[in-house]
Amino acid sequence: MSFELIEVPLGDRKLVERFIRVPWYIHREHHPSPRWVPPLLMDRRDYLNPDKNPFFKHAQAAFWIARKDGRDVARVAAVRDEDFVKFHGQQTGYLGMFECPDDPALAQALVDTARAWLKARGCSAMIGPFELSMNYIAGVLVEGFDRDPGINMPYNPPYYDRLLQGTGLQKAKDLLHWGIDPQRPIPERVTRIADKVAKRRGITVRDMRFDDWDAEVLRSLEIMNDAWEKNWGFVPVGREEYLHIAKDLKMVLEPGLPIIAEVKGEPVAFVITMLDVNPVLKKLDGRLFPFGIVRLLWDLKVRKVVKGGRLILLGIKAAYRGQGIDTLLFLATHRAAQRLGWTEGQIGWTLEDNDRVNAAVKNMGGYPIATYRVYETTL
Repeated sequence: MSFELIEVPLGDRKLVERFIRVPWYIHREHHPSPRWVPPLLMDRRDYLNPDKNPFFKHAQAAFWIARKDGRDVARVAAVRDEDFVKFHGQQTGYLGMFECPDDPALAQALVDTARAWLKARGCSAMIGPFELSMNYIAGVLVEGFDRDPGINMPYNPPYYDRLLQGTGLQKAKDLLHWGIDPQRPIPERVTRIADKVAKRRGITVRDMRFDDWDAEVLRSLEIMNDAWEKNWGFVPVGREEYLHIAKDLKMVLEPGLPIIAEVKGEPVAFVITMLDVNPVLKKLDGRLFPFGIVRLLWDLKVRKVVKGGRLILLGIKAAYRGQGIDTLLFLATHRAAQRLGWTEGQIGWTLEDNDRVNAAVKNMGGYPIATYRVYETTL
């Protein structure tokens, strides 16, 4: 082979740093794109630190860099998530953190390496690519290359789909990303009916409280694990991991955008919309220090350059579906976005065959803007 695969122990800080920086080669040199948003290096270091990321308490993982002509040019991970295996009763592992130049032989080597590692640990199938699991960044962009990605959504060169299918992977599921115009008025008939439904069924909608954040987060966790239980690929999130995710999430939230719905005082549904800070992150090139943090705060608090957000989570307990609660949450989010003066909004992702949710998004004026793909293969 004209390339070398190097395993990356997470305890080796220099190798982990090289692993983290591979996307800069792909998106700045091999296939330059002004659309790509560099991740924060500090965040990626913590993400791949087993002492800081609770995900590693229920998962085994291995990581590799591909080196060619003296350069780190590609990477891949393999993950066996015991929570997935236990919940689904399937010996399925994940293909993770795939980045690769347009080189079919190299892509094959990366995927085969992940396959072999998972098979040696008892897995009989593989799905992905994910950033560690489907509860984080998921899939490969296959439609929508002419726009910037939403916050915490993947962006990759157009050839990734061809490369991955060329390794023997097949489509498992497409994930849909939606756009919505926050300035577009909601039909009066919709708001009138929604208000009547809320009054008749005793539904109240309120903002999640930042001064009681951990408790609010745990209320939403109970809802999410109930609401998403039957969704394809879903794995229940544990208390510690969810609190860890939510701690970082709080930094990109505005009051009025994390919302809970209650029926007679019982939390039964929630929705969270995060600020799309990607225009700011592009300027930082992954670095918060020494001056990035100043630029970030200046753009967010003074210049207020963020003009939109992405609805990332919406869950309704199974016993309360079909009662119009989704519409109430959409309406509350839409009103908050209008108050903030947002000119663009995003929803998703949603599963391509989740007809009920996709119909609700369309009814609120949503339109498709991007498609992401998750693949599968037997081992």
